[in-house]
Amino acid sequence: MTLYTRFATHLDAALDTLTANGVLPAGLDRRNVTVEPPRDTTHGDLATNAAMVLAKPAGVKPRDLAVALAAELEKIADVARVDVAGPGFINMMLTDDSWRSELTGIHAAADDYGRSTTGEGITVNIEYVSANPTGPMHMGHCRGAVVGDALASLLEFAGHKVIREYYVNDAGGQVDVLGRSVHLRYREALGESVTIPEGLYPGDYLVPIGQELAAEFGDRYVAAPEEEWLALFRTRAVAAMLVLIKADLALLGIHHDLFASEAELQAAGKPEAAEAELRSRDLVYDGVLEAPKGETPDDWEPVVLPLFRSTQFGDDQDRPIRKSTGQWTYFGADLAYHYQKAQSADQLIDIWGADHAGTVKRIVAAVAALTGGKTRFDVKLIQMVRLLRGGEPVKMSKRAGNFVTLADVVREVGRDVVRFTMLTRRADAQMDFDFARVVEASKDNPVFYVQYAHARIASLHRRADEAGIAAGTADLSRLDADELALVKLLAQFPRTVETAAATREPHRIAFYLGDVAAAFHALWNVGNDRPDRRFLIVDDAAATRARLYLADGAAQIIRNGLAIMGVEAVTEMN
Repeated sequence: MTLYTRFATHLDAALDTLTANGVLPAGLDRRNVTVEPPRDTTHGDLATNAAMVLAKPAGVKPRDLAVALAAELEKIADVARVDVAGPGFINMMLTDDSWRSELTGIHAAADDYGRSTTGEGITVNIEYVSANPTGPMHMGHCRGAVVGDALASLLEFAGHKVIREYYVNDAGGQVDVLGRSVHLRYREALGESVTIPEGLYPGDYLVPIGQELAAEFGDRYVAAPEEEWLALFRTRAVAAMLVLIKADLALLGIHHDLFASEAELQAAGKPEAAEAELRSRDLVYDGVLEAPKGETPDDWEPVVLPLFRSTQFGDDQDRPIRKSTGQWTYFGADLAYHYQKAQSADQLIDIWGADHAGTVKRIVAAVAALTGGKTRFDVKLIQMVRLLRGGEPVKMSKRAGNFVTLADVVREVGRDVVRFTMLTRRADAQMDFDFARVVEASKDNPVFYVQYAHARIASLHRRADEAGIAAGTADLSRLDADELALVKLLAQFPRTVETAAATREPHRIAFYLGDVAAAFHALWNVGNDRPDRRFLIVDDAAATRARLYLADGAAQIIRNGLAIMGVEAVTEMN
């Protein structure tokens, strides 16, 4: 139990007492009552809105209720002072011993400190990456991959059961283009001189597939009509691309639980099942789309199509789920896919590129319709990353097919740098990834600054051992107000986890770790001018052990946060 959950229990007990004494009526809804740090830390350590939330339904004045509640809270051993502010806000100042106790709690919980049960019993399906299986991963996929994977880990840490899913778009025209591109490489492998025409995939990564097919089939399909080889070449190419994609993702430490095939989805009749379900509730009907706004094209003519009533769920217009040819629209297939996912999850999250923003309304509407509004569904839009080197745009790779591969970037700067950097800004904000800046040993580089804090603490232990001061029982009364201020920040970790999980924003963990690193470095740097404030004082073993214990608490929080981000907590830095 963390300090905040402990005080939530204390607050509940105080409200129970007021209820038993007749100050409050029984049965009040307390769900919106909170215990959290005040916005202004000079007001205290904790604040509660209980009196403001409960006064009206209780039929009492907020300040009168606050005064009565404050009298109960003052009885708690860990509370040094309670103040009633304004119309009924309650601020509490805690004893120093309560913070020393929380530091002990961080050590006791270790890797589990900050874990939450808020997601207990809830299964969340997170679909992320889902790049078309037409080539290796490139940096356009990287940010969404990291955000999705970190979000999955965050939700697991908050108690959810998480399904990590990749949707393989292997039923569209792009895989036909892939099959034709591989056929050219197949002919090339048999000695033919080929030119890659506009519209096919030019990357050299298709050469090995062509060579494998040539070795297996010889010249059997060189002059054969397309209908004889396209399905085979497409299937082989997609399989090879998935091997490549999985290997690229593994470089980032990303592994999905499930790869769902669009082709298999359609072959299993899932779109038809979704359409039947919606028609049974009059949410799909046969109708005619409105003519395009503005000047109507000469070849436009009204066509009766099956339309989903997405306007009933906040969309701008009803959407077709089939084309005039009878084929499924992208939306129709996507609708069925989400219907499938909702069968095994309580909540759905999609990680999409910002270029898909225009389709969010319709798919949110579809999920609401198919699940009766019972399934929470969030779409996180990921903005693009601009690659720079010393401030100059990075040139594309001809070998890869005019893009920068994820593998090349990870091999140059390292997995941890890539993962941490991708979480240093909100996902919906554009970002620059400068190869020179992300490896810079500077406090302006958050990757370095956080890693350095953990490595510095490891180094502190090595130096203490050399001085003959082994970490052991610590007299925490030696920690003063400035040092306990760091403990107060460390105690924010469980709340940060729960808030980040609730808002689906893993970047909050990176921001918080930056604050922890900055606070630790600031405390360390005081010792540069004041020897008595150093973490290692050779002739004062008691002070050293207390500060080692404090530093280890900070290191534990950094490790726990980095683990959520999928980043290693290093003990040495070159």
